[in-house]
Amino acid sequence: MFDRPSGSDAVVLVSIDFGEPDYEESLYELRQLVLSAGMKIRATVEGKRTVPDAKYYVGSGKANEIGDVLMASESDVVAFNHDLSPSQQRNLERLLKCRVADRTGLILDIFAQRAQSHEGKLQVELAQLEHLSTRLVRGWTHLERQKGGIGVRGGPGETQLEMDKRMLRGRVKQLREKLKKLKQQRGMQRQARKRSRLMTVSLVGYTNAGKSTLFNQLTQSVVHAADQLFATLDTTSRKMYLSEATYPVVLSDTVGFIKHLPTTLIEAFGATLEEAAQADLLLHVVDVASTNRDAQIAQVNLVLNEIGASKVTQILVLNKIDRLGLPPGIEFDEYGKIIKVRVSAMTGAGLDLIKQAMLAHQQYLKELSTEESAYA
Repeated sequence: MFDRPSGSDAVVLVSIDFGEPDYEESLYELRQLVLSAGMKIRATVEGKRTVPDAKYYVGSGKANEIGDVLMASESDVVAFNHDLSPSQQRNLERLLKCRVADRTGLILDIFAQRAQSHEGKLQVELAQLEHLSTRLVRGWTHLERQKGGIGVRGGPGETQLEMDKRMLRGRVKQLREKLKKLKQQRGMQRQARKRSRLMTVSLVGYTNAGKSTLFNQLTQSVVHAADQLFATLDTTSRKMYLSEATYPVVLSDTVGFIKHLPTTLIEAFGATLEEAAQADLLLHVVDVASTNRDAQIAQVNLVLNEIGASKVTQILVLNKIDRLGLPPGIEFDEYGKIIKVRVSAMTGAGLDLIKQAMLAHQQYLKELSTEESAYA
Protein backbone atom coordinates (compact mmCIF):
# COMPACT_ATOMS: atom_id res chain seq x y z
CA MET A 1 0.00 0.00 0.00
CA PHE A 2 2.78 2.42 0.86
CA ASP A 3 5.53 1.81 -1.72
CA ARG A 4 8.21 4.46 -1.45
CA PRO A 5 11.93 4.98 -2.06
CA SER A 6 14.16 3.43 0.55
CA GLY A 7 16.12 5.86 2.75
CA SER A 8 19.29 5.19 4.72
CA ASP A 9 18.31 4.52 8.33
CA ALA A 10 15.75 7.31 8.18
CA VAL A 11 13.06 6.90 10.81
CA VAL A 12 9.58 8.15 11.63
CA LEU A 13 8.82 8.30 15.34
CA VAL A 14 5.38 7.37 16.69
CA SER A 15 4.29 8.35 20.18
CA ILE A 16 0.81 8.13 21.64
CA ASP A 17 -0.26 10.10 24.70
CA PHE A 18 -2.40 7.98 27.03
CA GLY A 19 -2.54 10.73 29.64
CA GLU A 20 0.67 9.80 31.47
CA PRO A 21 2.39 12.63 33.36
CA ASP A 22 5.84 11.80 31.93
CA TYR A 23 4.76 11.76 28.27
CA GLU A 24 7.10 14.53 27.08
CA GLU A 25 10.07 13.03 28.93
CA SER A 26 9.33 9.64 27.38
CA LEU A 27 9.19 11.14 23.88
CA TYR A 28 12.50 12.93 24.49
CA GLU A 29 14.05 9.59 25.51
CA LEU A 30 12.73 7.96 22.34
CA ARG A 31 14.47 10.64 20.26
CA GLN A 32 17.70 10.04 22.18
CA LEU A 33 17.39 6.28 21.72
CA VAL A 34 16.97 6.63 17.96
CA LEU A 35 19.92 8.99 17.69
CA SER A 36 22.00 6.65 19.85
CA ALA A 37 21.13 3.84 17.43
CA GLY A 38 22.69 5.91 14.62
CA MET A 39 19.45 6.67 12.76
CA LYS A 40 18.14 9.96 11.40
CA ILE A 41 14.78 11.31 12.55
CA ARG A 42 12.72 12.50 9.59
CA ALA A 43 9.33 13.04 11.23
CA THR A 44 7.29 12.47 14.39
CA VAL A 45 3.66 11.32 14.44
CA GLU A 46 1.79 11.91 17.70
CA GLY A 47 -1.72 11.18 18.84
CA LYS A 48 -3.97 10.71 21.86
CA ARG A 49 -5.88 7.62 22.90
CA THR A 50 -7.42 6.18 26.04
CA VAL A 51 -6.36 2.58 25.28
CA PRO A 52 -4.21 0.94 22.56
CA ASP A 53 -5.90 -0.41 19.44
CA ALA A 54 -5.85 -4.22 19.35
CA LYS A 55 -4.80 -4.49 15.69
CA TYR A 56 -2.47 -1.55 14.99
CA TYR A 57 -1.94 -0.12 18.50
CA VAL A 58 -2.68 3.36 17.05
CA GLY A 59 -5.90 2.62 15.16
CA SER A 60 -6.36 2.25 11.39
CA GLY A 61 -6.69 5.98 10.69
CA LYS A 62 -3.46 6.86 12.50
CA ALA A 63 -1.74 3.87 10.86
CA ASN A 64 -2.63 5.23 7.43
CA GLU A 65 -1.35 8.66 8.50
CA ILE A 66 1.96 7.06 9.50
CA GLY A 67 2.11 5.46 6.05
CA ASP A 68 1.62 8.84 4.35
CA VAL A 69 4.34 10.45 6.50
CA LEU A 70 6.63 7.48 5.85
CA MET A 71 6.31 7.91 2.09
CA ALA A 72 6.57 11.72 2.15
CA SER A 73 9.73 11.65 4.27
CA GLU A 74 11.28 8.77 2.29
CA SER A 75 11.93 6.89 5.53
CA ASP A 76 12.37 3.14 5.91
CA VAL A 77 11.87 2.55 9.64
CA VAL A 78 9.05 3.34 12.06
CA ALA A 79 10.00 3.49 15.76
CA PHE A 80 7.25 3.31 18.37
CA ASN A 81 7.60 4.83 21.82
CA HIS A 82 5.74 1.82 23.19
CA ASP A 83 5.97 -1.96 23.40
CA LEU A 84 3.97 -3.66 20.66
CA SER A 85 2.49 -7.13 20.79
CA PRO A 86 3.81 -9.57 18.15
CA SER A 87 0.53 -9.35 16.22
CA GLN A 88 0.47 -5.53 16.30
CA GLN A 89 4.05 -5.36 15.03
CA ARG A 90 3.27 -7.91 12.31
CA ASN A 91 0.11 -6.07 11.21
CA LEU A 92 1.93 -2.74 11.02
CA GLU A 93 4.82 -4.19 9.00
CA ARG A 94 2.36 -5.73 6.53
CA LEU A 95 0.48 -2.45 6.17
CA LEU A 96 3.45 -0.09 6.04
CA LYS A 97 5.81 -2.46 4.18
CA CYS A 98 8.79 -1.44 6.29
CA ARG A 99 10.58 -2.38 9.46
CA VAL A 100 8.65 -1.48 12.62
CA ALA A 101 10.58 -1.29 15.89
CA ASP A 102 9.02 -0.92 19.32
CA ARG A 103 10.78 0.58 22.33
CA THR A 104 12.14 -2.75 23.57
CA GLY A 105 13.40 -3.72 20.11
CA LEU A 106 15.13 -0.36 19.76
CA ILE A 107 16.92 -0.72 23.09
CA LEU A 108 17.99 -4.25 22.16
CA ASP A 109 19.41 -2.96 18.86
CA ILE A 110 21.47 -0.35 20.71
CA PHE A 111 22.73 -2.94 23.17
CA ALA A 112 23.73 -5.19 20.28
CA GLN A 113 25.74 -2.34 18.74
CA ARG A 114 27.49 -1.37 21.99
CA ALA A 115 28.38 -4.70 23.61
CA GLN A 116 32.14 -5.23 23.43
CA SER A 117 33.05 -8.01 25.85
CA HIS A 118 32.36 -11.69 25.23
CA GLU A 119 29.94 -11.79 28.17
CA GLY A 120 28.17 -8.63 27.05
CA LYS A 121 27.60 -10.04 23.58
CA LEU A 122 26.22 -13.27 25.03
CA GLN A 123 23.86 -11.33 27.29
CA VAL A 124 22.55 -9.18 24.44
CA GLU A 125 22.08 -12.18 22.15
CA LEU A 126 20.09 -13.96 24.86
CA ALA A 127 17.86 -10.92 25.37
CA GLN A 128 17.29 -10.60 21.62
CA LEU A 129 16.37 -14.27 21.27
CA GLU A 130 14.01 -14.07 24.25
CA HIS A 131 12.33 -11.09 22.58
CA LEU A 132 12.26 -12.84 19.19
CA SER A 133 10.77 -16.04 20.59
CA THR A 134 7.29 -14.51 20.72
CA ARG A 135 7.59 -12.97 17.26
CA LEU A 136 8.38 -15.95 15.05
CA VAL A 137 4.79 -16.22 13.83
CA ARG A 138 5.00 -14.22 10.61
CA GLY A 139 3.33 -14.25 7.25
CA TRP A 140 6.36 -15.52 5.39
CA THR A 141 5.56 -18.22 2.82
CA HIS A 142 8.59 -20.31 3.73
CA LEU A 143 7.21 -20.74 7.24
CA GLU A 144 4.10 -22.44 5.89
CA ARG A 145 5.85 -25.12 3.83
CA GLN A 146 6.27 -28.58 5.27
CA LYS A 147 9.80 -29.91 5.76
CA GLY A 148 10.78 -33.51 5.31
CA GLY A 149 13.94 -35.25 6.47
CA ILE A 150 15.48 -36.17 9.79
CA GLY A 151 17.92 -34.76 12.33
CA VAL A 152 18.64 -31.04 12.31
CA ARG A 153 16.51 -30.57 9.22
CA GLY A 154 13.43 -31.54 11.18
CA GLY A 155 11.21 -34.53 11.30
CA PRO A 156 8.61 -35.48 8.69
CA GLY A 157 5.97 -32.81 8.42
CA GLU A 158 7.84 -30.28 10.59
CA THR A 159 7.19 -26.73 9.41
CA GLN A 160 9.94 -24.16 8.96
CA LEU A 161 8.40 -22.23 11.85
CA GLU A 162 8.62 -25.23 14.17
CA MET A 163 12.24 -25.81 13.16
CA ASP A 164 13.07 -22.13 13.74
CA LYS A 165 11.56 -22.29 17.22
CA ARG A 166 13.42 -25.50 18.05
CA MET A 167 16.74 -24.01 16.93
CA LEU A 168 16.01 -20.85 18.92
CA ARG A 169 15.27 -22.85 22.09
CA GLY A 170 18.53 -24.74 21.63
CA ARG A 171 20.55 -21.55 21.28
CA VAL A 172 18.84 -19.97 24.31
CA LYS A 173 19.72 -23.03 26.40
CA GLN A 174 23.33 -22.86 25.19
CA LEU A 175 23.62 -19.16 26.03
CA ARG A 176 22.15 -19.65 29.50
CA GLU A 177 24.71 -22.36 30.24
CA LYS A 178 27.60 -20.17 29.11
CA LEU A 179 26.36 -17.23 31.17
CA LYS A 180 25.92 -19.51 34.18
CA LYS A 181 29.61 -20.46 33.99
CA LEU A 182 30.63 -16.81 33.68
CA LYS A 183 28.45 -16.00 36.70
CA GLN A 184 30.27 -18.68 38.70
CA GLN A 185 33.61 -17.18 37.68
CA ARG A 186 32.43 -13.75 38.83
CA GLY A 187 31.40 -15.28 42.15
CA MET A 188 34.87 -16.74 42.68
CA GLN A 189 36.45 -13.37 41.84
CA ARG A 190 34.21 -11.66 44.42
CA GLN A 191 35.15 -14.22 47.05
CA ALA A 192 38.83 -13.60 46.31
CA ARG A 193 38.30 -9.84 46.76
CA LYS A 194 36.55 -10.41 50.10
CA ARG A 195 39.42 -12.57 51.31
CA SER A 196 41.77 -9.77 50.32
CA ARG A 197 39.64 -7.33 52.39
CA LEU A 198 38.90 -5.21 49.31
CA MET A 199 35.82 -2.98 49.50
CA THR A 200 33.73 -3.15 46.33
CA VAL A 201 31.91 -0.07 45.06
CA SER A 202 29.51 -0.01 42.08
CA LEU A 203 28.48 3.04 40.09
CA VAL A 204 24.78 2.84 39.25
CA GLY A 205 22.36 5.36 37.79
CA TYR A 206 20.11 6.39 34.96
CA THR A 207 21.65 6.18 31.51
CA ASN A 208 23.66 9.26 30.50
CA ALA A 209 23.98 10.47 34.10
CA GLY A 210 27.78 10.59 33.73
CA LYS A 211 28.84 7.31 35.37
CA SER A 212 31.61 6.49 32.90
CA THR A 213 33.05 10.01 33.00
CA LEU A 214 33.10 9.82 36.80
CA PHE A 215 34.67 6.34 36.64
CA ASN A 216 37.45 7.64 34.37
CA GLN A 217 38.13 10.58 36.68
CA LEU A 218 38.32 8.44 39.81
CA THR A 219 40.39 5.59 38.37
CA GLN A 220 42.38 7.45 35.70
CA SER A 221 40.94 5.07 33.08
CA VAL A 222 39.78 5.56 29.50
CA VAL A 223 36.41 3.80 29.48
CA HIS A 224 34.30 5.07 26.58
CA ALA A 225 32.11 7.96 27.70
CA ALA A 226 29.77 9.96 25.46
CA ASP A 227 26.72 12.20 25.71
CA GLN A 228 24.33 9.49 24.55
CA LEU A 229 22.13 6.77 25.99
CA PHE A 230 23.84 3.46 26.84
CA ALA A 231 27.33 4.64 25.84
CA THR A 232 28.74 1.92 28.13
CA LEU A 233 27.30 -1.58 28.48
CA ASP A 234 30.07 -3.83 29.72
CA THR A 235 30.91 -3.75 33.41
CA THR A 236 34.46 -2.50 33.97
CA SER A 237 36.29 -2.79 37.30
CA ARG A 238 39.46 -1.03 38.44
CA LYS A 239 41.42 -0.79 41.67
CA MET A 240 41.84 2.65 43.19
CA TYR A 241 43.50 3.90 46.38
CA LEU A 242 41.70 6.30 48.70
CA SER A 243 44.81 6.97 50.78
CA GLU A 244 48.24 5.50 51.36
CA ALA A 245 47.16 3.98 54.69
CA THR A 246 44.18 1.98 53.43
CA TYR A 247 43.49 -1.09 51.35
CA PRO A 248 42.58 -0.40 47.71
CA VAL A 249 38.94 -0.22 46.59
CA VAL A 250 37.49 -2.03 43.56
CA LEU A 251 35.28 0.39 41.63
CA SER A 252 32.89 -0.98 38.96
CA ASP A 253 31.08 0.92 36.23
CA THR A 254 27.76 -0.75 35.35
CA VAL A 255 25.18 -0.43 32.58
CA GLY A 256 22.82 2.53 32.88
CA PHE A 257 19.12 2.10 33.59
CA ILE A 258 16.17 3.62 31.75
CA LYS A 259 12.42 3.76 32.20
CA HIS A 260 10.68 0.62 30.95
CA LEU A 261 14.00 -1.25 30.74
CA PRO A 262 13.01 -4.53 29.05
CA THR A 263 12.57 -7.44 31.46
CA THR A 264 14.53 -9.64 29.04
CA LEU A 265 17.51 -7.30 29.44
CA ILE A 266 17.31 -7.28 33.24
CA GLU A 267 17.26 -11.09 33.20
CA ALA A 268 20.02 -11.43 30.60
CA PHE A 269 22.28 -8.95 32.38
CA GLY A 270 21.68 -10.63 35.72
CA ALA A 271 25.32 -11.74 36.05
CA THR A 272 26.57 -8.22 35.34
CA LEU A 273 23.99 -6.45 37.50
CA GLU A 274 24.86 -8.84 40.31
CA GLU A 275 28.01 -6.76 40.77
CA ALA A 276 25.75 -4.04 42.15
CA ALA A 277 23.77 -6.46 44.33
CA GLN A 278 26.99 -7.87 45.84
CA ALA A 279 28.78 -4.52 46.30
CA ASP A 280 29.65 -3.03 49.69
CA LEU A 281 28.60 0.43 48.53
CA LEU A 282 26.56 1.92 45.67
CA LEU A 283 27.34 5.34 44.26
CA HIS A 284 24.02 6.32 42.68
CA VAL A 285 24.99 8.89 40.03
CA VAL A 286 22.25 11.42 39.24
CA ASP A 287 22.11 14.09 36.54
CA VAL A 288 21.24 16.98 38.87
CA ALA A 289 20.53 19.21 35.85
CA SER A 290 17.75 16.92 34.58
CA THR A 291 14.24 18.25 35.11
CA ASN A 292 13.09 14.67 35.66
CA ARG A 293 15.79 13.60 38.11
CA ASP A 294 13.40 12.52 40.89
CA ALA A 295 11.61 10.12 38.53
CA GLN A 296 14.98 8.83 37.29
CA ILE A 297 16.13 8.18 40.86
CA ALA A 298 12.90 6.29 41.52
CA GLN A 299 13.35 4.20 38.35
CA VAL A 300 16.92 3.23 39.27
CA ASN A 301 15.81 2.24 42.78
CA LEU A 302 13.02 0.16 41.25
CA VAL A 303 15.52 -1.83 39.16
CA LEU A 304 17.91 -2.14 42.12
CA ASN A 305 15.06 -3.66 44.09
CA GLU A 306 14.39 -6.14 41.24
CA ILE A 307 18.00 -7.37 41.24
CA GLY A 308 18.22 -7.62 45.02
CA ALA A 309 20.42 -4.57 45.60
CA SER A 310 17.94 -2.41 47.52
CA LYS A 311 19.59 -3.11 50.91
CA VAL A 312 23.11 -2.14 49.81
CA THR A 313 24.29 1.15 51.35
CA GLN A 314 23.76 3.91 48.80
CA ILE A 315 25.19 7.41 48.42
CA LEU A 316 23.61 9.83 45.96
CA VAL A 317 26.18 11.50 43.73
CA LEU A 318 24.56 14.62 42.29
CA ASN A 319 26.57 15.06 39.10
CA LYS A 320 26.79 17.87 36.49
CA ILE A 321 26.65 20.70 39.04
CA ASP A 322 28.64 22.80 36.52
CA ARG A 323 25.50 23.04 34.37
CA LEU A 324 23.62 24.72 37.22
CA GLY A 325 26.52 26.76 38.60
CA LEU A 326 26.38 24.91 41.95
CA PRO A 327 29.38 24.46 44.24
CA PRO A 328 30.58 20.98 45.25
CA GLY A 329 29.28 19.86 48.62
CA ILE A 330 28.45 17.01 50.94
CA GLU A 331 25.37 16.16 53.04
CA PHE A 332 25.05 14.01 56.18
CA ASP A 333 22.11 12.23 57.77
CA GLU A 334 21.11 12.59 61.44
CA TYR A 335 23.65 9.92 62.40
CA GLY A 336 26.55 11.69 60.72
CA LYS A 337 26.73 9.36 57.70
CA ILE A 338 27.32 10.82 54.25
CA ILE A 339 24.21 10.47 52.09
CA LYS A 340 24.75 12.98 49.24
CA VAL A 341 27.71 14.44 47.37
CA ARG A 342 27.56 17.24 44.79
CA VAL A 343 30.18 16.94 42.05
CA SER A 344 31.05 17.58 38.42
CA ALA A 345 32.64 14.58 36.75
CA MET A 346 33.42 16.76 33.75
CA THR A 347 35.42 19.42 35.62
CA GLY A 348 36.58 17.21 38.50
CA ALA A 349 35.00 19.46 41.14
CA GLY A 350 34.08 17.53 44.28
CA LEU A 351 35.90 14.29 43.46
CA ASP A 352 37.76 14.55 46.77
CA LEU A 353 34.37 14.48 48.51
CA ILE A 354 33.46 11.18 46.82
CA LYS A 355 36.75 9.71 48.01
CA GLN A 356 35.98 11.04 51.49
CA ALA A 357 32.60 9.29 51.39
CA MET A 358 34.13 5.99 50.26
CA LEU A 359 36.87 6.27 52.88
CA ALA A 360 34.27 6.79 55.61
CA HIS A 361 32.37 3.69 54.51
CA GLN A 362 35.58 1.68 54.30
CA GLN A 363 36.35 2.67 57.88
CA TYR A 364 32.80 1.70 58.92
CA LEU A 365 33.21 -1.76 57.35
CA LYS A 366 36.55 -2.18 59.11
CA GLU A 367 35.00 -1.35 62.48
CA LEU A 368 32.08 -3.68 61.79
CA SER A 369 34.47 -6.50 60.91
CA THR A 370 36.42 -5.90 64.12
CA GLU A 371 33.22 -6.06 66.20
CA GLU A 372 32.14 -9.30 64.51
CA SER A 373 35.55 -10.85 65.14
CA ALA A 374 35.34 -9.88 68.81
CA TYR A 375 31.98 -11.64 69.20
CA ALA A 376 33.08 -14.72 67.22
